[in-house]
Amino acid sequence: MQIILETTADGSHTFFLPEMGEHYHSVNGAIRESKHVYLDAGFKQCGKPEIHVLEMGFGTGLNALLTALEAENQKIKVFYTGLEKFPLSPEMIDQLNYSETNPALFQAIHQAGWGKSEPVNPYFQLEKIQTDFRDFNFPNKYDVVYYDAFAPDKQPEVWSQELFDKIFSAMNPGGIVTTYCAKGSIRRMMQQAGFTVERIPGPPGKREMLRGKVL
Repeated sequence: MQIILETTADGSHTFFLPEMGEHYHSVNGAIRESKHVYLDAGFKQCGKPEIHVLEMGFGTGLNALLTALEAENQKIKVFYTGLEKFPLSPEMIDQLNYSETNPALFQAIHQAGWGKSEPVNPYFQLEKIQTDFRDFNFPNKYDVVYYDAFAPDKQPEVWSQELFDKIFSAMNPGGIVTTYCAKGSIRRMMQQAGFTVERIPGPPGKREMLRGKVL
C-alpha cells in the first residue's frame, strides 16, 4: 500500500493513504489535533494519580509521545496500551518530524517491542499490540480511551456497537473515551453502550467532536 508523507498546517507531519483517501492525522495540524482531541479533552480530564490509557489505532505513535511527555510533566504514572493492525515500518517512522519534540523519547516508543509491556520513561509504561480491534479481548480496565481509528466511512467495521459495548465494559468508574468523530450514528452507539456523551468543540477544521464518560 502506498503511503505519502505530508506536512500539515502546524508544520508537523502526517501520512496520506491514496488507496483509502485518508490521512493518519488532520491536515489542519497533526500535533494540534492530537493535543486537542486526546490530551486536552481526554487525558487531562482524568485527574487520577495513575492512569491506564487504551489507544485504538496506535498509528504513528504521536498520541503516545504526547501522552508520555504529559505524564512526565505532571509526574503521574501512565500505563499505555496501543492497538494497531498494521504497524508502520521503521523507515516510515524515521520520516516523521515528531521526534523534534523529544528525539530520545520518540525513538524509545518505537523501539519498544510489540506484545510486551516496557518502561519508556519513569512515568510511562508502554504495551503495543498488533491486532485487529475486533479480536482484542480487553483484559484490563482503562481510565481513558483514545478512539483514533480511520473515519467510519473508510473503516466502518471498527466503528460498531459491539466494540463500544466492549470498551464501556472495560472502563473504570469515571472513565473517558474521546474521538475526533462527531457523527450522530457513533454518538448513538456510545450512548447505547452506556456512556454519557457530549458534543464538544473540535480541533481546527472540525466544528465538533465526541466525548463519552462513565458515570
